[in-house]
Amino acid sequence: MSWNAHIITGFPAMFPGCLGESLAGRAREDGLWSLTTHDVREHGQGKHKNIDDTPAGGGAGMVMRADVAASALDSVTAQHELPVLLPSPRGVPWTQDLAQELAEGAGAIFFCNRYEGIDERFIEARAPLEVSLGDYILSGGEPAALVMLDSIIRLLPGVMGKVESGLQESFSVQSGGLLEHPHYTRPQVWEGMEIPEVVTSGDHEKLDKWRRQRALEMTQERRPDLLEDLPQNDSAPKK
Repeated sequence: MSWNAHIITGFPAMFPGCLGESLAGRAREDGLWSLTTHDVREHGQGKHKNIDDTPAGGGAGMVMRADVAASALDSVTAQHELPVLLPSPRGVPWTQDLAQELAEGAGAIFFCNRYEGIDERFIEARAPLEVSLGDYILSGGEPAALVMLDSIIRLLPGVMGKVESGLQESFSVQSGGLLEHPHYTRPQVWEGMEIPEVVTSGDHEKLDKWRRQRALEMTQERRPDLLEDLPQNDSAPKK
C-alpha cells in the first residue's frame, strides 16, 4: 500500500524537489509513496484571488487569510482522512519518533505557509499539528515539509535496501535515543589514521560494547540533553 503525501502550498513547483532523487525518488517511482500538490491560490478570494492581507492591528508582512486556508485544507480533508501538519517555528519539535509514527500510517497532509503566518482562527478551528524543525526561521513551510517528508519516506517498508539501516541510527529506539556511533570503511589507513582495531577484530560482542561506549561519549559531548531519559547506570560514559 502506498504512503500518500499531500502538500498544500502556494508554490507547487517546489515539489518533489530533492524527494525526486535517490532513495525517495526511486521509492516514488516504485509506488511506495505518492505526492500530490494542492495550490492554495486556487482558493483565493475576491476579484484578484487574494490569499493574504495586512495584519490586523498593524505590523510587518502579510498574513494568510483564514477563509482561504480553510477552503484549501477542507478540499483535501474531504477526500483524505490523514493527519494535518503545519510547519511552524512555534510548533512542537520534529523528532524521529514522530517520523516513525507517521510512517506507520497511511500518509499526511502538509500545509505550507508563507508570509508572517496564518490567521490564528484557522489554527484554532482546524487544529493542525504545528511542528518545528528547530529554533530558526525559514522563508516558508515548503523546505521544512521536504525535510520532514524525507525523514518519513526513508522509514517506509522497502525504501532502504536493508531494514537494519534504519534501526541503529541517531535518535532511534533501537539506539536508545543516543547519537550514532562512528563508521569506517576502506582504506585501512588514511592520512595516517587507522580504522580502530576493535572494528575489524571480528569480535562482535566487543565491537557492540565499543560502539555503545562511543555513542554514549558522543552524546555526552554534543547532546547531553538526550542522556536525561537513560537509566542512571547507563548515562555516564566510562573513561
